[in-house]
Amino acid sequence: MRIFAIIRVNINVSIHAGITADLLHAFLHAFVQAFLQVFAGIIAGDFAGMEGDWREIFVMTREEAFELLKKYNSDPFHIRHAITVEAVMKWFAKDQGYGDEADYWGLVGLLHDIDFELYPDQHCIKAPELLRAGGVPEDIIHGVVSHGYGITVDVKPEHQMEKILFASDELTGLIWAAALMRPSKSTKDMELKSLKKKYKSKGFAAGCSREVIARGAEMLGWDLNELLQKTLTAMQDCEDEILAQVE
Repeated sequence: MRIFAIIRVNINVSIHAGITADLLHAFLHAFVQAFLQVFAGIIAGDFAGMEGDWREIFVMTREEAFELLKKYNSDPFHIRHAITVEAVMKWFAKDQGYGDEADYWGLVGLLHDIDFELYPDQHCIKAPELLRAGGVPEDIIHGVVSHGYGITVDVKPEHQMEKILFASDELTGLIWAAALMRPSKSTKDMELKSLKKKYKSKGFAAGCSREVIARGAEMLGWDLNELLQKTLTAMQDCEDEILAQVE
């Protein structure tokens, strides 16, 4: 990004030419100007004009996010769900033309249910407090909270990433449940018609809200079958990666 390029140039000049008061002043001036550019972008909420990806500065690492998740979650079921949604979100990022943001989409998926195990009655309400305490950026917090839109909060999904999280979260649980009913215990040999049969059975995996899934498809402007097929394909492609992390 520009801020780092400016710093590198001025440091190199200082090393080769010798640090003088004028050079030091120029360096500090350039640094302040670059910082103000970043800060102005944050205030305005407009990062499009900045060179590179602004998330290079503000996004935590995957390791940090996973440790934060485990701070509030210990149930293997919840950990597996978080890892599943992380993998599915990364798959969707690539599928939707946001491949360079795949890790970012994955972080939102990994942290999306951070408050559910300890605070199920405050799901997506308690999350901002926990995430801010862990140093999570506000854009990730918005993405996490927005998947509770119309359920526990009024934070609407705006970005494609947030809409996909809203639409696929419950569906991943339904797909895993359906897979466990199969002799193979796997998603890999599951077909859409089999998934649709389970989806239409109200008594099967009743905790996975069909209403939320349908609202998610509508939010995306997708036919329900498209959402079901894409999410199933995502889980099939990611199954080995998911299981390797939870076994």
